[in-house]
Amino acid sequence: MSVSIIIPALNAAESIGATLASAAGVDEIIVVDGGSSDATVAVAEAAGARVITAPRGRGRQLAAGAAAARSAWLLFLHADTVLATGWLGVAHAHMASARGTAAVFRFALDDVSWQARLLERGVDLRTRWLGLPYGDQGLLTDRELYDTLGGYRPMPIMEDVDLVRRIGAKRLVQLACAATTSAARWRRRGWMRQSMSNQFCLALYFLGVAPERIRRLYER
Repeated sequence: MSVSIIIPALNAAESIGATLASAAGVDEIIVVDGGSSDATVAVAEAAGARVITAPRGRGRQLAAGAAAARSAWLLFLHADTVLATGWLGVAHAHMASARGTAAVFRFALDDVSWQARLLERGVDLRTRWLGLPYGDQGLLTDRELYDTLGGYRPMPIMEDVDLVRRIGAKRLVQLACAATTSAARWRRRGWMRQSMSNQFCLALYFLGVAPERIRRLYER
């Protein structure tokens, strides 16, 4: 089955090369650039990706990538996330037997600390019990389901939670394969501070706070 990988990017030159290398072998890779001032576009084009532009904002960029994609299945992936060896076989097995559902990868961080292992365990429980994976886990969905649900909305933050809530926990599968994300923001801001910030933003979203306001608070 045909798969298009869609990667929103903004000044991701340092990380996107590894992401693209791990994603090799699919029918199409689309990098949606939000106005990078570094070498993101050059790195993506050198790796053979198709590059398009869209207004800055992950929700807008993801929606633009989906609109441009040509495959029956879509995999949305962050620019600092690396797929494990063998992921494509796991994905094809899911696609062959689970149409009408969406799938995410197991969350992993590129850090050896106990804090990273604790966070991975927490995200695993959140995914299995609440059906609320991180956007860092990727999202694999067939085009029909994506279009039926209305796809990604033009949100500056929480676009991943917004879509998986519409998918619903009963239609969401966690694959037995990891997607490893950079832990740079946790190391930079502190493990506790970054994790608390994530949870605070999620709580605000569920309380109905406007995504633009949540983004401003998060970026502080």
